[in-house]
Amino acid sequence: MAKISVLGAGSWGTALAILLYNNGHEVILWSALGEEIATLREKREHVSKLPGVKIPEPIDITTDVERSLRDADVAVLAVPSPYTRSTCKRLAPFVKEGQKIVNVAKGVEEKTLLTLSEIIEQELPQAEVSVLSGPSHAEEVGKGLPTTCVVSSRKRETAEYLQGIFMSPVFRVYTTPDMLGVELGAALKNVIALAAGTADGLGYGDNTKAALITRGIAEISRLGVKMGARMETFYGLSGIGDLIVTCASVHSRNRKAGYLMGKGYTMEQAMAEVKMIVEGVYSAKAAKELAEKYDVEMPIITEVNKVLFEGKSAAEAVIDLMVRDKKVETPMLPWEDGSNHSVNLNR
Repeated sequence: MAKISVLGAGSWGTALAILLYNNGHEVILWSALGEEIATLREKREHVSKLPGVKIPEPIDITTDVERSLRDADVAVLAVPSPYTRSTCKRLAPFVKEGQKIVNVAKGVEEKTLLTLSEIIEQELPQAEVSVLSGPSHAEEVGKGLPTTCVVSSRKRETAEYLQGIFMSPVFRVYTTPDMLGVELGAALKNVIALAAGTADGLGYGDNTKAALITRGIAEISRLGVKMGARMETFYGLSGIGDLIVTCASVHSRNRKAGYLMGKGYTMEQAMAEVKMIVEGVYSAKAAKELAEKYDVEMPIITEVNKVLFEGKSAAEAVIDLMVRDKKVETPMLPWEDGSNHSVNLNR
């Protein structure tokens, strides 16, 4: 049995706290939001975000960050991505040397273009940082529905230790050394999901959704490989797996926000209606800047930014995607006549 501190009591943090408790661990659940903690203590349920999912009584619920980290074998950082840095600053005085921290949020910091693990390592250099990601909506994990994720660490020993901590008959965990690929797939799929939801809101069909998913993973993997990640990672759980579920699921806040924008809502109105952090909105600008920095063409990401921040209509953005210059899907493959494509593979 390990002592686990789950930092962030939103839907994902709460669902993981329940999973880890059911795995036989001692769990403490922390939030900086006093009102949220008071409600969780009283109701033993996240009524607004995880209705019907009861929090077992032995799970300690607190606003005391020092107590939540005391003697913790593993700290699970589950705050929304825009609050990763500020939360790390709050944690810093209480994080011990070698503390295992598992980031489970998804995003890229807009100002610095750092991944979340890079932010954590910057603010908490004494910690050993890992990442857990994959197609894993909190609503289903909280109910114990079968789910598969991937954990990534700098060291294989750490990844395998965490694999054992999280693994259960309803939560299967794989390992990978490619932390960068895992985090990029996790963050950028949220932006593609905004586009997929927008297409749904416009009344487009399954063909459109499949196109956005397929070309979306092509964009993400092009950028990821250019940044040093491995192509194989984007074919896996944190890449195409997470992209599929986020673009298609009724649980996806990013898809829902996009759907509302397709129906004519502004970005601000859509975020207010969803009532939770829409991380794709925060990652969209960062994704566009990364594409420009690494000279990688990402047309879906570009059009999403225009809809979000430049007032472009969603319908016009779809048309502009469809009438782009002719392209080859697999420029790295030769033709039978022996000819090759003299093209930039980043485009």
